[in-house]
Amino acid sequence: MSEPATVLNSIPPNAEYPLRGQTILLVEDSRFACEAMRLMSQRSGARLRRADTLEHARQHLRTYRPGVVIVDLGLPDGCGETLIADLARATPRVDVLLGTSGDPDGDIRARIAGADGFLPKPVESLGAFQSMILSHLPANTAPDHLRHVRNDVIAPDPLAYRDDLAHAAEVMASDYDRVAIRYLTQFLGGVAHSADDLSLGEAVDALARSHHAGNDIEAKLADLSGLVKNRLEAKDWLCDQ
Repeated sequence: MSEPATVLNSIPPNAEYPLRGQTILLVEDSRFACEAMRLMSQRSGARLRRADTLEHARQHLRTYRPGVVIVDLGLPDGCGETLIADLARATPRVDVLLGTSGDPDGDIRARIAGADGFLPKPVESLGAFQSMILSHLPANTAPDHLRHVRNDVIAPDPLAYRDDLAHAAEVMASDYDRVAIRYLTQFLGGVAHSADDLSLGEAVDALARSHHAGNDIEAKLADLSGLVKNRLEAKDWLCDQ
């Protein structure tokens, strides 16, 4: 029989569960990326709570104070840097404030905004996840002894990827403007990168380049929409990637 939650919460972090007692708020719109971090948090002994927009994140922060906040830089209602900057200036400040993105420039953007560190997508290594958080925790909240170095690679449930594809399909089926296309390419590009879906990533890049150049995007958008539709209709495509 498992121990009651109140008992588990009173147990200090240890080598096996170095983040026990921590509450992590993940501000992330991708279900696939969130599922990976949920599994890592669970394996580390931490509790993960998720907000999929900046507005939802601020609602969370009005009701409780997490020890760790991880913010995706591209969200449906704005840039994650705005929330990072607000949290970096807040008093009291959260113990650990991290940015995450599939954008190679995300590290610089997050740190300029005030983040303590950065988790590049895809976040797959349990050891890297734990080390990034532990390296910024106050000394009195981190384990006071050596921990096991975990090199486990975390693979989220493919169904979470299908949820992200369904979300992207909804965006493409609705009325869109330049802001929506910018969000779509950033969101779906990160998801394709996390799932190692090369052909989908190439289609996203083609749309992004065409959009950035000011060219007509209808053909590129149709190509991308077709790929997303095919993946949603297939039953075993992800197993073949």
